[in-house]
Amino acid sequence: MNPTAPRTRTLLATALAALLLAGTGCSSKAGSSGSTDDGADGIKTGPGVTDKTIRLGALTDLTGPYATLGKSIVQAQQMWADEVNARGGICDRRIEIVVKDHGYDVQKAVTAYADISADVVALPQVIGSPVMAALLDDIERDKVLTFPQAWAASLLDRDSVQVLGTTYDIDMITAVDFLTRTKGLAKGDTVGHVYFEGDYGANALEGSRWAAKKAGLKIAGQKIKATDTDLSAQVSALRKEGVKAILISAGPAQTASLVGVAASRGLKVPVVSSAPGYAPQLMKTPAAPALAAMLNVVSAVPAVSSDVAGVRTMVASYKKKYPDSLVDSGVLSGYNAARLMGTDLKKACENGSLAREDVVKAHRSQSSVDVGLGSPQNFSDKARPASTSTYVYKPDAKAVGAAVNVENAHIAPGVEKYLTSRN
Repeated sequence: MNPTAPRTRTLLATALAALLLAGTGCSSKAGSSGSTDDGADGIKTGPGVTDKTIRLGALTDLTGPYATLGKSIVQAQQMWADEVNARGGICDRRIEIVVKDHGYDVQKAVTAYADISADVVALPQVIGSPVMAALLDDIERDKVLTFPQAWAASLLDRDSVQVLGTTYDIDMITAVDFLTRTKGLAKGDTVGHVYFEGDYGANALEGSRWAAKKAGLKIAGQKIKATDTDLSAQVSALRKEGVKAILISAGPAQTASLVGVAASRGLKVPVVSSAPGYAPQLMKTPAAPALAAMLNVVSAVPAVSSDVAGVRTMVASYKKKYPDSLVDSGVLSGYNAARLMGTDLKKACENGSLAREDVVKAHRSQSSVDVGLGSPQNFSDKARPASTSTYVYKPDAKAVGAAVNVENAHIAPGVEKYLTSRN
């Protein structure tokens, strides 16, 4: 959830990521999908798999700007592994998760991937759009099934990389539809869109512009950097544009600044954020009243306060296992990814092989996977998002995860037409 719903944000330009890739892209120990062999039980194995264990990797951020998110995801996925192992594991093998902290530094992430790539079968967690940009070629070459905590459409159309849920552009199409249906926007109105530079913001802007054009709205864009935490200038510019609503695709600090400044200056218009732009910690800041009054969030997963049975069970288990930790969207995102990875490993075992390329094949063979934590996922078409259904939720300081659902998962009008137009 590059961000920070959970979805990650882009902190480095694509050019830098490409440069790092050029310098280190051949450093992976695995080199290819790795050698394979048959286990004692007749199951074909390969890197990361023995007769007793299945090793998974996590390239996470525990010391950088997404440390809170990284901690939530790591703990949630370890909880899943412990639950699975208590039931006898997968394919009669225990799950082990090897965690590497890159601190949201691309070079450290490239080095970390080289360190573990020969010893894991898949990666249920990679935090960071710039990190994914630097590792894409290596991941594809090594056939390591990877679930990034990033949702840019630029990560689609690769066999080994799976964006879970929707992409940023689809969520923004839903956001524009939400504003026109529930907030009184009409043809000719102007909507502001504040967005991070890089894949995250660019993809979100693509969706908002497409939806705005169909609705007869105008988009007033404001590109910002991840280091921009005072959005006073952007609020002033949007006020001059006469915006009737604002979209934001950035991080929590930027969302808090935007909403807080807008409210203080009398620009009390509805604001809709991409999922990475909201975190429960914001409801303990001075911006909390304005956020509660003005903000909604579009996301591929429901609020953790959701009445979905699987989510309730997860929340209860997490609270018991980590009583001192906040239950946020990262917990749901991480646990959901782990559960989905588990279905892939079980399918691969049923097919007789836990070799990397066969885990990828097992993943791509599944067209309707529902682990009870949100929308069903379709992994059969690598060029399309796994889901096109988006939730809408809003801040609520009293709720678990400081958010409550406003609208359940639904496909916004025009999404299918939009996806067709991109092909």
